[in-house]
Amino acid sequence: MNALQHPPRRSALYVPASNPRALTKVGGLDADAVVFDLEDAVAPEMKEAARSHLLQVLEAGRPGPYYRVVRINAIGSADFDADMRTVARCRPDALLVPKIGRANDVRFLSEAALRHGLGAELRLWLMVETADALAALDDIVRAGLGARPRLEALVVGTNDLAKETGVFAGDGRRYLMPWLMGVVLSAKRHGVCVLDGVWNDFADTEGFDAEALQSSRMAFDGKTLIHPSQIAPANAAFSPSAAALEEARAIVAAFELPRHAGAGVINLEGRMVERLHLAQAQRLLAMQAAIELRGEGR
Repeated sequence: MNALQHPPRRSALYVPASNPRALTKVGGLDADAVVFDLEDAVAPEMKEAARSHLLQVLEAGRPGPYYRVVRINAIGSADFDADMRTVARCRPDALLVPKIGRANDVRFLSEAALRHGLGAELRLWLMVETADALAALDDIVRAGLGARPRLEALVVGTNDLAKETGVFAGDGRRYLMPWLMGVVLSAKRHGVCVLDGVWNDFADTEGFDAEALQSSRMAFDGKTLIHPSQIAPANAAFSPSAAALEEARAIVAAFELPRHAGAGVINLEGRMVERLHLAQAQRLLAMQAAIELRGEGR
């Protein structure tokens, strides 16, 4: 069966590291990833306290089965070095870096990681949230794939993109769509995970469901979230449907029949099915197996 390029990253919940109450609750959440935020969600006067709270939680051990990500403040900011020292102590699974604008930023980050003793096991997530990042995205991704820590995921920052460019973000994101698809294309081209931006109105569940479905159809791997109530619908939107799984199993079973051994194309209930469809079916089933395995680990 085809192996997955990435573990499930259907839901990535931002949690302000300045909120001790929220930090104590993350262990019971079903998000695939939790992003402990030292950046946008933390007021300037709370940055030091946020780092302290984060260390208390993560130095005590893994608080849940989810992937642990820390979003630091931007390269060149007053908090960057202190954030990197914190990451070196708490050892998350991945580091999320905002405001990347060029490949040299990634190289600078690699040098900083080396200075702070961050190991090769750490993975790199990069925010795509500026016009500069969009313009230099392929160069940034290539630099990330050759960096240490190695690039694992791109995360779209739709709020910052809209703010910087003045593009209207409503109406189904129609005016952002070329940029969003460009990020997806770059991620798929280079084999990295790609996560969509947040839905701001967590009380508007219908709006969230519609945007998550749109994201899934655009081939995003998952969505970043701002509220625990968004976890379950995000997981559902980016999981294989029952109908898709049934079709995938039928395709795999058909190609396993002796009469189809070595066949490049088969007839499945009146439909032409090729080996590329078999590969897609195998990936879908591998994704479902990974989701089920993650559930057993809770």
